[in-house]
Amino acid sequence: MKIDHLLLVALHECEGIGWKTINRIIEGGHLHEGLLTYGATDWRQCGLSVERANKMAIDYPAAVERCRNYQSDEHDIAINQATGIMGKLTNGAKVSIITALDDHYPQSLKSTPQPPWVLYGLGRVECLFVPAIAMVGTRLPTAYGRKMAENLSSEMAEAGFSIVSGMARGIDSIVHKTAIKSRGTTIAVLGAGIDVIYPPENRSLYEEIANTGLILSEYPPGTKAHPGFFPQRNRIIAGLTLGTVVVEADARSGSLITADLALEAGRDVFSVPGPVTSPKSRGTLDLIKQGAKMVTCSQDIMEEYDYLLPNRAENTYNKMRQGDQHSSEMYERLTNDELQIYHMLEQGQGSLDEIMERTGWDFGHLHSVLLSLILKKQITQLPGAIYKII
Repeated sequence: MKIDHLLLVALHECEGIGWKTINRIIEGGHLHEGLLTYGATDWRQCGLSVERANKMAIDYPAAVERCRNYQSDEHDIAINQATGIMGKLTNGAKVSIITALDDHYPQSLKSTPQPPWVLYGLGRVECLFVPAIAMVGTRLPTAYGRKMAENLSSEMAEAGFSIVSGMARGIDSIVHKTAIKSRGTTIAVLGAGIDVIYPPENRSLYEEIANTGLILSEYPPGTKAHPGFFPQRNRIIAGLTLGTVVVEADARSGSLITADLALEAGRDVFSVPGPVTSPKSRGTLDLIKQGAKMVTCSQDIMEEYDYLLPNRAENTYNKMRQGDQHSSEMYERLTNDELQIYHMLEQGQGSLDEIMERTGWDFGHLHSVLLSLILKKQITQLPGAIYKII
């Protein structure tokens, strides 16, 4: 781990140091190796109170030493033992730490108002670079809500979109399970540490997601679930995705917070209508009144992102080859590295490992180039980290 990344992770894990404090420390130019020797007076200059500065002078060096071990096998073993899933992760899943300083930090999340400084992941980190849709809703769905959640998540997953939710009871669990069953990609964002399974009855679901998708959290390992963490968790769900679908929600549902955060991040909001007599539909109907797009089938969502769908690839590519002016202009804006990947994929789709082997690039740089091509609508990512030109 690079020194500035290490210093950032250690700051993130210190008690009483929040997003704004870290931002102030970075903007003040304090994120350098000298931070390791800061005394109370130095911490005061970072804007900390006297009490907090005195505590940081003691706590921070210890936090740095603890974080030095995060890339070791011992740390991975400790995490697996804590979760009780030692030996059950069939894909050899490892705990990954991504900081806002990394090239492969998700650009979609970086553009939100308060992107997490640090993310902890268990499973396939490449899932972060699949075009994603958030699906959220009530913890106590009706039969109608359950059916709509299953239909929408199944069809969206099969179309190549990653399904992102919070692994809560109800709609969240349904869409995760359905995405896995459909052999699609799913990401569970936790309101607790990466090694804390909440709710406890979702242990088997947690294991399935860790094996086939990605478990994600901004909270350090060992952090217990707390009601105040869930609204913060929701901003990550909204920020990672193109849009948020609220399947079924009452007037006070936490799902509406995710919808608000999606709007704040400039993302789309979709809402599934329900019976006007059902309390579980009051929240979704209100969203439609406020301008959310009404969803009765997956096509209502997919038509907003048809340029990302695999079945559009050949048609779009032919337009570029025939001299479509708009496509040609997009092509001219590609960097040399982007052109190299694009020409490679002209010969046929390729997996992440194949592209990495052929280019010889490191993981961070390759993901940065691939993500840029996706955002420029030149390539799309299929399930299984397979890339294809559009």
